[in-house]
Amino acid sequence: MVSSLLRRYYKQSATYKIFSGILKEFYTFIETLGKIITWGSKAALYIVKGEINFHEVIEQCHRFGITSLPITLSIVGMTSVIVAAQVALEMAKQGGGNFIGLLMTILIVREVAVVMSGFAIISMIGSSIASEIATMKVTSQTDAMKVLKIDPIRYLFVPRILSGIFMMPVITIIAGIVGVIAGAVTSYLSADIGFRAFFDSAWQGIYMKDLWVSMLKAIAFGGTISLISCCCGYDAEGGAKGVGIATTKSVVWSFVAIVIWDMVFAIIFFF
Repeated sequence: MVSSLLRRYYKQSATYKIFSGILKEFYTFIETLGKIITWGSKAALYIVKGEINFHEVIEQCHRFGITSLPITLSIVGMTSVIVAAQVALEMAKQGGGNFIGLLMTILIVREVAVVMSGFAIISMIGSSIASEIATMKVTSQTDAMKVLKIDPIRYLFVPRILSGIFMMPVITIIAGIVGVIAGAVTSYLSADIGFRAFFDSAWQGIYMKDLWVSMLKAIAFGGTISLISCCCGYDAEGGAKGVGIATTKSVVWSFVAIVIWDMVFAIIFFF
């Protein structure tokens, strides 16, 4: 009697609620990670076998690349302006004006272009993919595909994953060019650093390794964002509320995955 009463009071306590909430989130994390690995492996198998709808891939590439380009370039360009405006004048005061181009170019090529592009893609395309597939799941459209003997993994996942892998490097290259130009213009306006001095400095410190690592990161980011968005959407249930939860989960998981990927690449190639 006493033990059951204590147990009931304990379950109503803040400690129990916090502990059970953490445990529930941990179980959800493990379950979602397992589904991502399972469905991602199945999609990879379809890609290796060549079972690809190229028309759908092209359509998704247009959506992934062209549609997201304006907001991506805006974010990368404004980030470069913000950094250059704060760094260029201070470096010029300290006699480091000849190194501003080097610093800005390395920063943009290694990090800003690919990471900020990834964040923009997550916010605009990743959330859209998750909500689209989640809506199809809760309205039983994916069940209808199975009845027609169409695997939703092959029809929905494969084109979106391939579009992320193909288009993310292209977006990163364009964003990097825009970012470097924005940094050069801002350095000229804020610290009177000439364009020739800026780009001469940039060429002194940028290497092919930086470009290749940036492209590898872009491929990893693009495939990861698409895969996580598809998996979170496909795992949705419970009507409109489930669609919202799936979309939020896809954005959060994608942000975390991008940061983890970025740390892994930094440790492997630059540590």
